[in-house]
This record gives sequence, structure tokens and C-alpha cells, in this order.
Amino acid sequence: MSASLRKNAKRANAAAPDWRAVAYHLQVSRALDELEEKTLIPARKIFYQFSARGHDMAQILLGLKLTHKDDAICGYYRSRPILLALGVDPADALGSSMARAGGYSDGRDIGAVFNYPNRHGASALPMCGGVGAQYTPTAGWAQALEYRAKVLKEKDCGDAIAVALGGDASVATNGFWSALTMATTLKLPMLFYIEDNGYGISVPGNLQTPGANIAANLASFSGLKVIAGDGTNPEDAASRIDEAVTFVREQRAPVLLRLTVPRLEGHSFQDTQAYKSEEVVKLEWARDPLPKLQALFDAKDWKAIAADAQAAVETARANAEARPVTDPERTTENVFFEGEMQEKGGQFNAGYKAPAAKDVAQPEGQRINMVTAIRRTLDHELEINPRVLVFGEDVGPKGGVHAVTLGLQEKFGVARVFDTSLSEEGIIGRAVGMAIAGLMPVPEIQFRKYADPAMEQLNDCGTMRWRTNNRFAAPMVVRMPIGFFKCGDPWHSQTNEVQFVHSPGWKVAVPSNAEDAVGLLRGALRGNDPVIFFEHRAMLDATSARRPYPGDDFVLPFGKARIVRDGDDLTIVTWGAMVERAEQAAEGSSVEIIDLRTLMPWDRDAVLVSVKRTRRCLIVHEDLMSAGFGAEIAAVVAQECFFDLDAPVSRLAMPDIPSPHNPALMEWALPSVDGIRAKIEELTSL
Repeated sequence: MSASLRKNAKRANAAAPDWRAVAYHLQVSRALDELEEKTLIPARKIFYQFSARGHDMAQILLGLKLTHKDDAICGYYRSRPILLALGVDPADALGSSMARAGGYSDGRDIGAVFNYPNRHGASALPMCGGVGAQYTPTAGWAQALEYRAKVLKEKDCGDAIAVALGGDASVATNGFWSALTMATTLKLPMLFYIEDNGYGISVPGNLQTPGANIAANLASFSGLKVIAGDGTNPEDAASRIDEAVTFVREQRAPVLLRLTVPRLEGHSFQDTQAYKSEEVVKLEWARDPLPKLQALFDAKDWKAIAADAQAAVETARANAEARPVTDPERTTENVFFEGEMQEKGGQFNAGYKAPAAKDVAQPEGQRINMVTAIRRTLDHELEINPRVLVFGEDVGPKGGVHAVTLGLQEKFGVARVFDTSLSEEGIIGRAVGMAIAGLMPVPEIQFRKYADPAMEQLNDCGTMRWRTNNRFAAPMVVRMPIGFFKCGDPWHSQTNEVQFVHSPGWKVAVPSNAEDAVGLLRGALRGNDPVIFFEHRAMLDATSARRPYPGDDFVLPFGKARIVRDGDDLTIVTWGAMVERAEQAAEGSSVEIIDLRTLMPWDRDAVLVSVKRTRRCLIVHEDLMSAGFGAEIAAVVAQECFFDLDAPVSRLAMPDIPSPHNPALMEWALPSVDGIRAKIEELTSL
């Protein structure tokens, strides 16, 4: 060991890095990069590759500081070095890059899109493919740490922190700013680690943030400690990282740490960096942290560490290449919970046990509207399950824009029912982190259209179980009002349920009455999958939707339709607000009405049995005609009942326009009682 390294090791600072471990992991990382670039990519055994050269040393220093079992990171495609520092087996890392069985995803996802449910230390939350998508789930994890420590009284998680890694380009994203707002306003134990290499692929940093220095721009940001340094200088980087991590742990407050590093290769292997001059490339290589780290060691020590690292990579290569490609027939598994618990995430992994349930209602008292039914269900589940949290814009003192959460904050406190900043990405992203941390978040999106800014987080949440091959899942219940009410408009009256049906991993409920709302919501809250729970605005206080409260144990299974009325001449398949209109239209006719209640999964068997008996099918829905969910039902009925039909399968839906605002225009566009009745008469006359 060199004199410089011995001096460093003897410093009074007890948090001095294990430089030998740093050197070992760095050389493993470099050897993996070289193996991929020179051998595996030319052999077409790897399809995407992102070198971490230049970023690697500082990442490793950070990873070695994350020693608490509830620490968690969420990174991006250039974050493999920190995974190695956390304990990821190089064979898993390499095998994942080769899309072989096992590893991060069993070959389902790009090898750079990682996850690590560490049983012995800090975990890596499932990374997403979108730049900036890592920030809000990390903030959710940090908020969950505080909740678990202060509300659930879990003393062993009080020192844990959450770390989001991102490049300098990611600071321009919605996710970064949303998470920054959450972390500072709520004083969360979160570290924003920005690896500033000056480029977002080819776009220079001065087009991402003014002056190309996010640390300078945020120097006076309230509630945020900002630290900056050189990520290529071993001792400076170690000191800055130690300062940042120590502050977050001890002060339970956020830090932004910006370290400048060079990106010594292209954005990906295919990137030739033609946008950089030779002089710029030369200057970047002059900042390579590897020679600076090597200078801390005697030549003999460095050579021995290098030999150990190379041997580990060769072993990893042999292991990875021996792994098979997963049986293609298994790629449809683990979209939803199938009985085998995920390794990390969800309240069941945190010790929750669902109470006994009944699928038969036990009516209590007078008929209540859907608003009261949903509120009472939330109230009961909050009462019996401390892992349930309800949050969103205006859900606190105001009680929600539809009054569904009225009084819940007063009863359960601001830690359990709380308002959020105006960021749908932040609402859903934080719910993802909370769910992985073992809570049952119930985020509210005020109107269906407002979910659009959160679609990346919604899609990433839904695919989590599948793309990690059941290593992670983030069960939650997203409450979302939809549809018309008195009038319409393009912003508050959208339905578009089919978008979520088409998003793998989400269950979708569309209750039409108070009893079904109770049973489906309670089932979702006690389940192990993410659920979109649609609350139709026109049904929240509709007389037709009122029912007696069905009891605190009432749970309905998803995928089980309700036969609203029996009939022999025609089957109407519908859901939501159209159930009421179909009932009115069918008066005096022998029409069977099926309320699907859930669209994912939907009750194919009930529909097919009915249509084979009535020999006619009409599908009525509020969403647009083109590519609406009715098209899926029609296709299945046509395929499975072709020889049983006495009339063409028919659909009645909105024309392909947004919902008009004027009530007369809106009613013209919606399927009306008269329109449904006319369709009944037309089909039954054939």
C-alpha cells in the first residue's frame, strides 16, 4: 500500500472508504464493459450496452456508504457500478445484459434496466426505461421510511435513506422537479445524486439547465442542502459523498450532490460521439478516475486487485453464457399476482394479513350513495390497516373535489390522509415507492384526463411484476373519477378506460352502484396488484346507484359480472353509467343486461353464456366507438359465438370526439335511453 493510501486510511474520519473494495469493483466494472464491447456485442450476444467508464468510481464510493438494510437506490442505465458495490453478482449483471434466464428480469427487459431486492442490505428499486422516472418513486420510498418510523413505530428504519441517481440531462424532467418539491416540502431523507458529464446523449448541458450547473442553480433552494465536487478525484469524491450521506441520515433532510464526471464512451455502444471534437474527447480521458485511484496503490497491490477482478469477470462470463434462454411459453407469467409472493414490495411482504371476507352482501340500514359507500369503505380500511394511506390534490380538509374523502383527514391525521403538490407524476410516482416499501397507497387523480402526466409512472408500475419476473411489485389503488356529470367537456368528462385495460399489470374496476363499489374497492385494498378504481361522476350521487351498505367484510372478486336483469331476446353488455340507461331502455323487453363491473379482467364466460342463449349482443359504453373496449368484447363474441348469432354483434358508443360541454350537445353524443331502445328494437326484429 502506498504512503498516500496509508495516510488516508489513518485519518481520524471513521467513515474512510475501503479503497481496496473501491478499486476491485471499479476494475470489475471496467472489465465487464470491455468484455461486452470487444466480445459479446460483436458476437451479437448483447443488444444494448451502456458503458459507465468515468462514472464508475464515484458510484462505487456511494454504494459502499449505503449499509442500512432499508437504504434504497433508484438509478438509470449507467448505474451498474453502484449495483456491484451493493453486492449484485457480476454473473447476474452480465447474464441480464445477455437477456438470459435469471438475473434482473429473466430476459424480459434490457439488461441495463436493473432491480435488486437485496436481502442483506440496500436494495435497488426497479429502474425504468424513461429518463427522470427514477426520482418520484425514490421520494415515495423516503416518505415511506418516515411513515414507518414515526407512525408504524418501526425503529429499525429510522436511519435509512433513499438515493436517486441521475445524469445532468435528467434534471430537466418533470420527475426531477416533482421529487425535489416533495423532498424539500416534506423534509424527506433523500439524496439526489447528479452525475454531471456535460451531455444528454449529444445535447450539451447548457440546453438542459441554465449555466449547465444544477448545483449552482439550486444553491438557494429552500430546504435543500447542495454539495458539489469532482467525481474523478478519489479523496474529494469520497469526502463529498460522506458529507452528503451523513447529512441525509442524521438530519433526515434532502441533499443534492452534483459530482462532475467524464463520459468516456458514447451514450451507448452504437454512439460514435461524432458531436464531440477530438480535443473534448482528449480532455475527458485526461479526467479518467482510474489512474487517479491507481495512484493510491503500490503497483503490486493494484496488479493483484486487477487479477482478482478479471478472474471474477471470467467466472461471471462462464456462468452467464451457461444460462439458457427462458422458455418462451413462460413469458406470459407474472403479469398479475399468481399466488407466489414477490420478493419485495406490497403490504403482504410487510406482514399484512387480509381479514376474512364475504362475497354475499349483508345490507345495513338505508340506501346510501356511492360517495358515502366509498368513503365508508376507505374509513374502515384505514381503521383496521395502518398501512393504508389516502392522498392526492385536495383530499385533505376539502375532502376531495367530489367530497369522497370528507372528514377522513380529521379522523386519521395528516400522516395518513394528506394533500399533495400539483403533480400527477409525483402522486403516482410516490405511490410506487410507498408500495414497494410495504404500504398500501391510495392515490387520487381528480379526473381521468389529469392522469395523462402520470402515464409513465402508471405504465411502469403496471409492468413492474412482469419485467422483474416477480422480484418486485407495487400494489396500490388509484382512485379516478371519470365520465359526464350534468354537462361534459374535454378535460373533466373523459372515460378512456381502454387505455388502462391496454396497460399490462393493472386491474380495472368500473362499479355502477354503491354495493359494488364497496366490494370492489375493499377487494382492491386487500389485494396484491395495482388497481385502477374508476368512480363515475354521474353515479356518485345517482338515485339508481344507491344501495344499503353491504357490510365491513364484503369483498367482490374481480372478473365476475353482475346479471342486472334476465332476458331471452338480447344480451346488453355494459358498465358504469350506461347500466342505468340500459335498464331504462330495456323496460318492457326481454333483454338480459350484464354489468361487467371490472374490465380487467372481464367476465368472458358470463357474456358468452348469455349471448349463446339470447343469440344477440349489444355492447353499450360511454367511451369512444373506435378502439373502445366494446371492440374487444365484440371480437370475442364474434369469434366464440359466430354460429349462435341471429344478428350482427352491435355497439353503441360515443362518436370519436371529446365530450362536448353544452348539456344538449353532450346528450346528443352519449348513448341515450332512446338510442339504446331503438337499437334493442332493431336487433330483436332481425
